[in-house]
Amino acid sequence: MKLKFTLLSLLVLFTISSKAQFSIDAELRPRTEYRHGFGTLIAKDAEPGYGISTRARLNFGYKADAYEIFMSMQDVMVWGENRQILPKDLNNSFAIFQAWANIKLGENMSTKLGRQVLSYDDQRIMGGLDWAQQGRNHDAILLKYNKNKFLFDLGFAFNQDYDNISGFQSSDNTYYTKGFFSYKTMQYGYFKNTWGDFSGSLLLLNNGFQNYDVLDNQDGISNLQTFGVHLNYGKKLLGVAGNLYMQTGERQGEIDVKGAYLASLDFTFKTNTLVNFGLGAEIISGNDGDAGETGAFFPLYGTNHKFNGFMDYFYVGNHANSIGLVDFHVSANFTLNKKSSLLVKVLNFSGEQELLSGEKSLGTELDIVYALKLNGFTFKAGYSQMFESDGMYELKGLDKNLAANTQNWAWAMLVFKPKFL
Repeated sequence: MKLKFTLLSLLVLFTISSKAQFSIDAELRPRTEYRHGFGTLIAKDAEPGYGISTRARLNFGYKADAYEIFMSMQDVMVWGENRQILPKDLNNSFAIFQAWANIKLGENMSTKLGRQVLSYDDQRIMGGLDWAQQGRNHDAILLKYNKNKFLFDLGFAFNQDYDNISGFQSSDNTYYTKGFFSYKTMQYGYFKNTWGDFSGSLLLLNNGFQNYDVLDNQDGISNLQTFGVHLNYGKKLLGVAGNLYMQTGERQGEIDVKGAYLASLDFTFKTNTLVNFGLGAEIISGNDGDAGETGAFFPLYGTNHKFNGFMDYFYVGNHANSIGLVDFHVSANFTLNKKSSLLVKVLNFSGEQELLSGEKSLGTELDIVYALKLNGFTFKAGYSQMFESDGMYELKGLDKNLAANTQNWAWAMLVFKPKFL
């Protein structure tokens, strides 16, 4: 069925008038990982994880005078997940990653509707999560305006489970998909302006989460509001970027959110053409411990792997209602030659609040990433190690005497992005 759909799509697209702009490109991204403490601490008697996965994408673009269409099909394959000569893929990972149309409404306005990536600024709150092989997308409709140095997007989404509805006249509109802050409704406004070397943006985001209690047969919507600004300044050798976001309203399960915040400040220094240095800090509020409410902030739909260490100990499917985080980090990015670079980053973590023991210190992480541009493709490799403090054992629920002496993670990846047409 996948092959038939792909071939049919190709035939349809090739019959389009040659007067329009038509493109076909792809991405093939095999990646191998060695995991010995990735995401959480590993016990000394546990075996490390090792595996290989591949992301394969095929993208089709079409531009006409009045509209633009884009489709992206992908499959995420773990090597060996299917037995030999299996007639179908048991993983069921084939998906339409993007399928949207952008319709012009005037010289400076358009509407973009369908499955799409929503990515803004440094991707702290909304991002494409490209590191994950499956990526992140949204089914939404946008009203877009862009003129000179000012732009705004108004976005709307309404998610539904048609399989759980007896008919379009049914009053049962309960959305049963849960986990990872899956929302039933979303509305947001994003506004950005640039003044020379300085730019600023404002995000106003509301997410409606479905509440459903099988025993009480009650449902409803919990609305969580996230709002804040991203500021950026860059001139010659100095760059400064800052975030300030707040959250209020209700999380899924009618949990009141009060006083939740995220604040960050980062500096970049370019000493010459070969070395860039970075220095920054971020603080994310944590749970205050009161029953029925929380002061914990969660960055929702951002590219969270990009922040707080590449080993994903925080806010990557975890740490959603915990003690918060204080993150101080320094980095150096070396341009080794025209084709290669090396990033070295050190991050120190502590809780925004104390653990039950009174401990705050969590540990220090070292991240190293090497990138090399080859003949038409790219090779990347990385190594990370966590130097955990006593607080990390308590946070992750693993006795120090039972934990492995070394908590580390290594990976290597090839990235091919051919343009066929």
